[in-house]
Amino acid sequence: MRETRMCNIACRLTLDAKTTKQFKEKINDEYRVNMILDNLPLVFPARRLDQESPPIYQLGYYVGVKGQSAGKDERYYIYNHLSFTVKYHKDVQTDTARIVGFEVRPYSVKHEYEGKWNEGNTRLSTCDPHTKQTVVNSNSPQEVEEGKEIIFTYDVDFKESDVKWASRWDAYLLMNDDQIHWFSIVNSLMIVLFLSGMVAMIMLRTLYRDISKYNELETQEEAQEETGWKLVHGDVFRPPQNSDLLCVYVGTGVQFFGMILVTMIFAVLGFLSPSNRGGLMTALLLLWVFMGLFAGYSASRIYKMFKGTEWKRIAFRTAVMFPAIVSSIFFVLNALIWGQKSSGAVPFGTMFALIFLWFGISVPLVFVGSYVGFKKPAIEDPVKTNKIPRQIPEQAWYMNPIFSILIGGILPFGAVFIELFFILTSIWLNQFYYIFGFLFLVFVILIITCAEITIVLCYFQLCSEDYLWWWRSYLTSGSSALYLFLYATFYFFTKLEITKLVSGLLYFGYMLIASYAFFVLTGTIGFYACFWFTRLIYSSVKID
Repeated sequence: MRETRMCNIACRLTLDAKTTKQFKEKINDEYRVNMILDNLPLVFPARRLDQESPPIYQLGYYVGVKGQSAGKDERYYIYNHLSFTVKYHKDVQTDTARIVGFEVRPYSVKHEYEGKWNEGNTRLSTCDPHTKQTVVNSNSPQEVEEGKEIIFTYDVDFKESDVKWASRWDAYLLMNDDQIHWFSIVNSLMIVLFLSGMVAMIMLRTLYRDISKYNELETQEEAQEETGWKLVHGDVFRPPQNSDLLCVYVGTGVQFFGMILVTMIFAVLGFLSPSNRGGLMTALLLLWVFMGLFAGYSASRIYKMFKGTEWKRIAFRTAVMFPAIVSSIFFVLNALIWGQKSSGAVPFGTMFALIFLWFGISVPLVFVGSYVGFKKPAIEDPVKTNKIPRQIPEQAWYMNPIFSILIGGILPFGAVFIELFFILTSIWLNQFYYIFGFLFLVFVILIITCAEITIVLCYFQLCSEDYLWWWRSYLTSGSSALYLFLYATFYFFTKLEITKLVSGLLYFGYMLIASYAFFVLTGTIGFYACFWFTRLIYSSVKID
């Protein structure tokens, strides 16, 4: 610590055919070397075009670089000399110091020495602190060729810094595009205002008019000629087809919603900073497991309302269905990574721990929640359901279920899509994501948008005397996941330069999991909004 070193020799390597091929592949694929010192990742400071502004930090440094030689064929050069700068903050009282920065400048140098190579006391003529001969450029670079000898060297320089230890991460998390985020928030707020206006109009004008009109229709003749949503009051709370599956999906969505909400609150309060590696992932998994209580509770409440009796079956399906689908995709992806002998594969022990969390904690909690939910009295419908279902009249083309479901997904996706770009960039292009404040705002906007678009479309649907709203409300806002996946595909082809099959499969596998989770989350928000809305309007009309 605080001892400057120049031209330390790390090792000497003579390239054979296999190593040469591997180095060339890594340089071609732009691999980066990452190091950590005192929990700080190594950065390469790249200057911006305007010299005034602070440099952009790139995580790690490239293994090497490709260049054209005079003969026009491509040559590969390896960075074999690293010049480290360690920044420290000195405590005035005790004269101790703490590390607050870790930077590197890589160079490619063809090192030379006189005489025979002698481990430990060879002096390089290209880099010698005694003759003040140091490496400051890559003018005579080290080529990667079979049979060539490469000598790896490094310098360490210590610099005092004013940055305090507590704020040493600030340079990494510098937000360089605040404007874009504000633009995205404003864009989303416009969508929300537009929708809120529509909902308010429906609620006040139409519903108020409808309800007062319906409640005035006292005479028998007028009652015969009812139109609009009141007509279907005898069918609107009829349990849908596959009602069990709907309960399971709603339960899973509640679990997901709870997980995201609590994680976001923790992140906004600053508990999940990137300096704590893997903190975010751990928090998500643990919260998912403990939110099983709410999943079981909400699934069995709705199941009981649908006159279901076998609560254990619903509890089991809620506890197992979503995690089983996700973990099977994950397992396949992990097998692919494992087949590539990558260090990114999840080890067997961790897999076992995840399965234990799922079956040891999550499943029992779902059962407890289901039991509690099923013990409570069933939710009463505001109107009675007729014995015989009425016929649904011919619908206009724009009220076709598929069309209205696809339309419903556009606005919630539009509300989050700019923030999505940043999240994808941080996941796939190795940058830090630390704008949880913005993300929380966007999440709130997403909830409002999903709820409002579903209510608007649900109202139009009931007005055209189509009472099959249960699944439709879930799918209307859930269809935004389809747009999410399409956007991820677009992002893959425009922003990422992935050529290997396994990497592509990994990308699409993970984005599929993300889209599926997004479907469950947004669908549930839409379902509950519509559920509340229909109960509200049908409990406010007098029905004989």
